[in-house]
Formats: sequence, C-alpha cells, structure tokens
Amino acid sequence: MKNLSAVTEFILLGIPHTEDLETMLFVLFLGCYVFTLMGNLLILLAIVSSTRLHTPMYFFLCQLSVCDIFFPSVSSPKMLFYLSGSSRAISYAGCVSQLFFYHFLGCTECFLYTVMAYDRFVAICYPLRYTVIMSHRVCAILAVGTSFFGCIQATFLTTLTFQLPYCGPNEVDYFFCDIPVMLKLACADTSALERVGFVSVGLMPLSCFLLILTSYSRIVCSILQIRSSEGRRRAFSTCSAHLTAILLFYMPVVLIYLRPTPSPWLDATVQILNNLVTPMLNPLIYSLRNKEVKSSLGKVLHHLGFLADQLYRENTS
Repeated sequence: MKNLSAVTEFILLGIPHTEDLETMLFVLFLGCYVFTLMGNLLILLAIVSSTRLHTPMYFFLCQLSVCDIFFPSVSSPKMLFYLSGSSRAISYAGCVSQLFFYHFLGCTECFLYTVMAYDRFVAICYPLRYTVIMSHRVCAILAVGTSFFGCIQATFLTTLTFQLPYCGPNEVDYFFCDIPVMLKLACADTSALERVGFVSVGLMPLSCFLLILTSYSRIVCSILQIRSSEGRRRAFSTCSAHLTAILLFYMPVVLIYLRPTPSPWLDATVQILNNLVTPMLNPLIYSLRNKEVKSSLGKVLHHLGFLADQLYRENTS
C-alpha cells in the first residue's frame, strides 16, 4: 500500500469526555482484558482436552475463541498504554495495522457466526445426515473461508481508507484508528468513499444476518415439530447461547456504522463494549448453559490447580 501522506504518526486522543478518569479506566479495562484472555484460553483448553467436544460445533467455537483473544488485542494494549500515562502517538504503519486487523477479525467473526448458525441448522433440521454434511473437510473449508473473506473485506476497507492523502491534522478523536475518524483527517473529498464504505461495511453484516435469520427460522419450525417438551427444551438451549452472542455482536455494528449522524462519545462507548465486553462474555455465554463445556472446564481447572500445587511444592522444598 503506497503511503501518499506527509503524516508519519497520529495522536490518539482517547475516549471523549473521560478526562481525569485515566487511572480508573486503566484498572477497569485491564481487568476486562485479562479476564477476556483467560476466559477464552480456558475455553480453548477445555475443548482441545476433551475428545467428547471434538465436534463441528465446538470446532467453530474454538475458532471464535481465537478471534476473541486477538480482537481486543488490536486496540486494548495501546489504549492501556496511554491510559497509564505513556505516549498517545501511533505510527502511520501502526494505524494501518490497527484498522486492518480490527476489520479482518471483526469480519471473520461475522462470517463465523453465520457458519455456526448453519451448523445448528444442519444439526437440528437434518440430524441423521449431520456427520455427512458437516464432515471434517467441510468444516475445514468453512473455517478457512471465514478468514479468507474476512481478509478480503479488511484489505478493501483499509486500502479505501489509506489511499487518501493525510497531510495536515493528525489527532485521531478516538482510542484507535477506525474508518470514520480517519476519513475526517484526510486532505481530500471523502464523500464518495464514505458512501462506498457505508455500503461495504453495511452490506456484509446485513447479508450474514439475513442468512442467520433464515437458518433460525428453519430451526424454530423444526423445533416446534418436536413432540417431546424435553426435546424442544434441549434444542432451544443449544441455540440460545449462539443467539445471545449474535445479538451482542451485531448491535454495536449497527449503532456504530449504520447510523446517519455519528456521536464520538456514543461510538467510543459502544466500541468498548464491542472490543472488550462481548469477547469477555462469550466464554461465559457458551459455558454456563453447556454441561459438557462446564464439565471439561472443571477438569482443566482441576488439572491446572494440581500443576500449580506441584510447582509450589517444588519451589518451597
């Protein structure tokens, strides 16, 4: 990507209207970030260590946990760095990287939720053919496909944003580099690019959401045909965690990118929820309502506790 800009670095102004709250926000966000990393790592360990969980549903949940580890890591370390009193400057290349990886991981998650909805659709509507339809090869193709198309979308949006010249103001009125705030700093007319970006950012999640809606419409129809109340309860329970995670993911996207009049403070608040809170809640959503995951998590925690006890005894002996 050719840099046509005279600007070599940008200054992140942070979250609007939070002056003198840096210490409190640092402690709060650091706690959320650490909890997010630990929670998703535990989910990964629980699934990898239990052969009962080596199924397509948990395979995609593993991929979601990997995304939820890296997604907040795009903006949180730099945010925590300047909240601790360090420099707010970010290099031009660093800003490009932030925007690319933010949209790459965000788009990958969007596609992944769609794939997970399709997996639940096949499991509930075609249970006898589930293992044939969702074979290892198909799961691998779907997993690679989510990352591939996420990369394509992110490359397009990043190229669209940084093909513009940045030759004057370099203060980013936000806590990380994102499309709306970067376009405000460009030394060129951005109206056409804003429309293209709006369509691109809006069309992808809308298409995914419609596919998810179609899958769950079919799922609900199939569940209602189950005669046993226990069978209906189990089927709804299987899907409720996924639906909760979908709502938490899509609401911030709509509020940030599809509103006609942006609000910096509201956008920053919603982005904090999207970057830190949702990835932190996903392990809880998928484990608290799932007996198999809870059982495997218990074994992992017991094993980790045993290892910690062994290390302590070795160090004190």
